[in-house]
Amino acid sequence: MAVQEQRRRWRRLDPDARLGLRLTLAMLAVFLVAVPFLLLMLLVLGNWSPLRALDTDVADHLHLVALRNDPMVDVLSVASDVFDPLVFRVLATVLAVWLWLRGRRRLAAWAFVTTWGSALLGMAVKAAVGRDRPSFVDAVAHAPGRSFPSGHALGSMVGCGVLLLILLAFVPRGWRWLAWLAAAVIVGSVGFARVGLGVHYVSDVVAGWVLGLGWLAATTAAFQTWRREEGAPRTPASEGLEPDLADGDAVGRGVPRDRAG
Repeated sequence: MAVQEQRRRWRRLDPDARLGLRLTLAMLAVFLVAVPFLLLMLLVLGNWSPLRALDTDVADHLHLVALRNDPMVDVLSVASDVFDPLVFRVLATVLAVWLWLRGRRRLAAWAFVTTWGSALLGMAVKAAVGRDRPSFVDAVAHAPGRSFPSGHALGSMVGCGVLLLILLAFVPRGWRWLAWLAAAVIVGSVGFARVGLGVHYVSDVVAGWVLGLGWLAATTAAFQTWRREEGAPRTPASEGLEPDLADGDAVGRGVPRDRAG
């Protein structure tokens, strides 16, 4: 019995065992995010009356507010334009190129795949669900395409997540809470803007957030597995995906950063 207990202790201390536990927890988190999204999608496809009533009531109320408040419409329009999904995709692509040139090819690939993969995922779900956008005779804004999920909500969640998880390495530890807060404010503002402008329902925005969070969690878990298999040190995602990114460039010393550990 004593030997078995000792073996259990060693397994808890073993890095690979701890990695397996973290990956299991990561996959569980992805599952817990995927279930609400799938449930919400089924409710939309089934035209569930309580959800339809909530979406319609909120959309009608905010539309009346927008009709009486031109400055609010202007602010919401600016928020939608500044934090458009394409803006995040361009920023992430530029960042991926910079990372690639610095020898951080693994991180560059993650940023590129996560950002553009979410765009393809969003388009696929939109086509599958085929939900029409809110319609108003005196609409204050217009948007092309289908409604569910919100591409802006999805794009802002993934875009902010990608930028945050990469650039946290350059933010002093005591100020990182401000970076997380700024990302949350941007994501929340974009979601409200899309509903306030009458181009999405509340459930569209929530679905975009949930889908984006699930996709980000899945690709982050995959990246951490990949990184650990290459012998890189273990770090929590809250510290950024590669906390040593702000250190001196290993490529300048003739050593590929991804192999430098």
